[in-house]
Amino acid sequence: MTLRSAFSTLMICAGVFFAQTGPAAAQEETTRVRAFSEFATPLYADEPAHLPYANPNAPKGGRIVLGEFGSYDTLNFHVAKGDWPSSIGLIYDSLMVGTDDEVDAYYGQLAESVEYPADKSWAIFYLRKEARYHDGSPVLAADFVYSLEAKKKHARAMIKTMYEAVERAEALDDYRVKFYFSTTGSMKPLTTVAGLSPLPVSFWKDRDITEATLEPPLTSGPYRIKKMEPGRYIVYERDPDYWGKDLPFAKGLYNFDEIQYDYYRDETVMFEAFKAGKIHVRAENSAKRWVTEYNLPAIDEGRMIREEISTESPQGLRGYFINQKRAKFQDLRVRKALTYLYDFEAIQRTALYGQFERATHYFQGAGYASEGVPTGLELEILEPYREQLPEGLFDQPFSLPVSDGSGRDRRIKRQALSLFREAGWELKSGKLLNAAGEQFALEIISGSPDAERYTAPYIQNLKSVGIDASFRVVDSAQWRARARSGDYGLLLARTNFFVPPGGELKSFYHSSTVGESGGNFASISNPVVDALIDQIVVEQDAERHFALVHALDRVMLANYYAVPLYYRDTSWIAYWNSFGRPERAPKYATGITSTWWFKED
Repeated sequence: MTLRSAFSTLMICAGVFFAQTGPAAAQEETTRVRAFSEFATPLYADEPAHLPYANPNAPKGGRIVLGEFGSYDTLNFHVAKGDWPSSIGLIYDSLMVGTDDEVDAYYGQLAESVEYPADKSWAIFYLRKEARYHDGSPVLAADFVYSLEAKKKHARAMIKTMYEAVERAEALDDYRVKFYFSTTGSMKPLTTVAGLSPLPVSFWKDRDITEATLEPPLTSGPYRIKKMEPGRYIVYERDPDYWGKDLPFAKGLYNFDEIQYDYYRDETVMFEAFKAGKIHVRAENSAKRWVTEYNLPAIDEGRMIREEISTESPQGLRGYFINQKRAKFQDLRVRKALTYLYDFEAIQRTALYGQFERATHYFQGAGYASEGVPTGLELEILEPYREQLPEGLFDQPFSLPVSDGSGRDRRIKRQALSLFREAGWELKSGKLLNAAGEQFALEIISGSPDAERYTAPYIQNLKSVGIDASFRVVDSAQWRARARSGDYGLLLARTNFFVPPGGELKSFYHSSTVGESGGNFASISNPVVDALIDQIVVEQDAERHFALVHALDRVMLANYYAVPLYYRDTSWIAYWNSFGRPERAPKYATGITSTWWFKED
């Protein structure tokens, strides 16, 4: 069965079902399950002895060192302040957990099961009484009530939007927590709270949850923080007494005794550290390095392995997002012209070494990308908005111009200048000017020094049509600060999407998040986009859900909110030959820190 056909299966629950005997049974018919999915059938609802991509006999021990770009200044990722380590999830559990073979399935972790009524207006999670924090204290229902309240009040915009439909939580007793939803008939709020991690009241009652802190929090996950120094490293140690180590979905996972992340502010220095053996595994993101700089003796001698690992992970759009808070970028013709001036074919040849594909969708993979022209259900969805949509959307497939690859394609530049002229900008004496004689100027902001290699040709193209264009690299903290404040013309960023897409879409594309500290990098405020997202959040029919996301993808592409860059469907991995791994990799991940293990020999 393909992923698309699995999603079209209208079974929202599967696995181990059992008769309802709890207190809610007397009032209304309910369902209680150990596994569920919003649109598909969970692959492992029968609770196998272990996941097929994990080796239950993998040895425990050893350490692995990975490189991380940037820095962090807080360990409290629950609120809006500060920047936390991207690896912080190693120390947390959640009510339910997914697998790396699926994009839409939830299995009991801290909760052994979940119960909900036919109208899905609430859900009760039954906690495992054996679940423990690292200090030995039990995980209690009140901890989830506190966690939800903290996120709804103090979290970043993206997290807040995810929890909009979750009204409140109630501890029915120590081991049952009930969530109340503002929607009916939708599984989306249930999937949201299924991923909730607890915040122990016993720990946080004497601390300010709204503040950034470097004090390691009390958590229940397979790892805990051993030591750290912001800007340099963070080390996680495996908890040998981890309460969940014998769960089917944990066997063969979490094999390293220590996982260390060393922080670097220079990609070249980080690569040199990898070659010297100070970093053990490297996920490469530079085409130039991958093609030209891995001719190493260690690879020839078999001491280092270099390989491409195919993954099918859904991907958002990587691009230069155009900030519509600036008046000149509010004109669709201007945004379209800026997109035309990005000569992907020339950049692919000179800077990307032919290793990438052109990004052409906000939702790449898992069947969510739009195709051709709208037909069928998608056409039916879009028809009421026809007068509000860009010309050509209904009868022309979205496409980006293809240059001759020379970097000097005048035909595309003429098209761009024609669009600028329609928008009131004329090329005069080598400068693109408006009626007031002001030159068109823009600055592109990036947090990655490597971006300069493939941005420089774009800057050159912009200057060739009279634009005063510049490119600036800032550190990760500055990038986040400028992204939040809207202090940029174009921002190099990537949006993500969860599968199935839902409430998180608001933080990236909904008008309600313009000016918030979220991910609406283009400051999109479009009533059609809003309407489609609002429908996606509550839609329960699989076929219509896909059609709505296809329509959203198509509408945003046609409005040219970002200059699409590139993507690839493989991961470039190089690692010192000190690790073992299962014969089969997970479908949607590389499994480095989860399924690999250290080889004593």
